[in-house]
Amino acid sequence: MNKVYGSAAEALDGLLTDDMLIAAGGFGLCGIPELLLEAIKESGVKDLTFASNNAGVDDFGIGILLQTKQVRKMISSYVGENAEFMRQYLSGELELEFNPQGTLAERMRAAGHGIPGFYTKTGVGTVIAEGKEHKDFPTGPNGEMETYIMEEGIFADLSIVKAWKADETGNLVFRKTARNFNPPAAMCGKTCVVEVEEIVPTGSLDPDSIHLPGIYVHRIIQGEHEKRIEQRTIREA
Repeated sequence: MNKVYGSAAEALDGLLTDDMLIAAGGFGLCGIPELLLEAIKESGVKDLTFASNNAGVDDFGIGILLQTKQVRKMISSYVGENAEFMRQYLSGELELEFNPQGTLAERMRAAGHGIPGFYTKTGVGTVIAEGKEHKDFPTGPNGEMETYIMEEGIFADLSIVKAWKADETGNLVFRKTARNFNPPAAMCGKTCVVEVEEIVPTGSLDPDSIHLPGIYVHRIIQGEHEKRIEQRTIREA
């Protein structure tokens, strides 16, 4: 099966609908699937829900879809660095489901392994736990009990991620910190579309260096990517 497509629009053809849930990789401005997000913007789909650590900044990442009001809900752990994200949330225009970063990553990973839910101590006693199932578990040799909350896996309609290299079967290698939310985001979607900097022949990647096997990847594009720095701090001369 050919997984390589000529452009982001071609790779997303037939996959986009209004009201869908999309899992997107990236952390800050690192590892954002920028070409696919631009194609989603150009498609005009609306009322989208995104599961992503954050929304980039106002003019990059999911932020470009916030500007066009194509996003109805964010499932995220961080709002900062994006003024429009903050404005829409505070004004009630955007629904937001807060998740601790580890919980969000595990919700994606769990879905990728077919696990519908799991218990965690993170968030117990906070607003994160409101409305969620609580259960006490023994946690010590003397019968000590601790309270956990149930978190559900995120089963997305579509995953969009960014990798450094892919072979033609979809085996992926991420470069440095771009290996952030991209692997769990890729795993949890019914269909996974990946943009990469380089596509190499099948068999040329060292099996021990592959970060995500191609079984999770359905479509691939290669393109030029922007290398942004989120915060640049320099000392005075």
